[in-house]
Amino acid sequence: MTSGTASYVALYESGELARRIDDAHRLMRPCRLCPRACGVDRWSNEKGICRTGRRARVASYGPHFGEEAPLVGCSGSGTIFFSSCNLLCSFCQNSDISHLNRGEIVHSRELARIMLSLQERGCHNINLVTPTHVIPQIMEAVLQAAEAGLTIPLVYNSGGYDSVDSLMLLEGIVDIYLPDFKFWDTRWAERYCRAPDYRETAQAAISEMYRQVGDLVTDTRGIAIRGLMVRHLVMPEEIAGTHETMTFIARHISKTTYVNIMSQYHPCAGAVGDTVIGRRITRSEFDSALTAARTAGLTRMDEQ
Repeated sequence: MTSGTASYVALYESGELARRIDDAHRLMRPCRLCPRACGVDRWSNEKGICRTGRRARVASYGPHFGEEAPLVGCSGSGTIFFSSCNLLCSFCQNSDISHLNRGEIVHSRELARIMLSLQERGCHNINLVTPTHVIPQIMEAVLQAAEAGLTIPLVYNSGGYDSVDSLMLLEGIVDIYLPDFKFWDTRWAERYCRAPDYRETAQAAISEMYRQVGDLVTDTRGIAIRGLMVRHLVMPEEIAGTHETMTFIARHISKTTYVNIMSQYHPCAGAVGDTVIGRRITRSEFDSALTAARTAGLTRMDEQ
């Protein structure tokens, strides 16, 4: 793949992308797109935990300059924020979008138009934020956008709570995977995300993502064109399990995985007043997280 030319172009030209969309539609009825496996018939507009039926809902879109440097470059990452979420963390900093479902319903042709408009504005990629529950809708839009000339890489920016079966449909479509690895300990994943299986699910999902795209590759300008990038939010009292998470990535994914250890946690939504996460992190907690990554042997960390 050349710089700026996405892998899905070849799938579109071969007809494989259209065939994959049919497979994605089957995962909507009954819905088993994500690990929640609600089983509702979303093709008939029934709604489960993600409260999303047949059509995707978009909260906002535009060039974003606050993402990781390899995504932003000089012209920004073309972010599309999808409404709702399959994980629904109680401390979400975008709870108006994820929990309150703020946004407008869009058909595939409109979503394709949004993608093309971001490319026309010079964005280096299409950054799909919270895409897990709308994979079929994204694939439909990519097909139409590719037909109209979309060529920039797709970024799959998720909470890490993804189904391997769904991710396999995206092989050769997504160029850059950008998952979170939020929690290691089951009790905290259950308490704050109602997902006691989060760790095992994220491990399997990130392993599959890496199998598809490998380590991050950038062009001569330092702009990402393909590969895996992992985000990890440092939380109070070290409840995110940073040491264990970094050790897993180094041992079982790659020591050259691009990792962004994030310091911006602050209590929002249901975290306000919580006895454990109702405060910001300390400098020592963040420094400890950086040390954990280095001790694990990770060598590519986003600079903040």
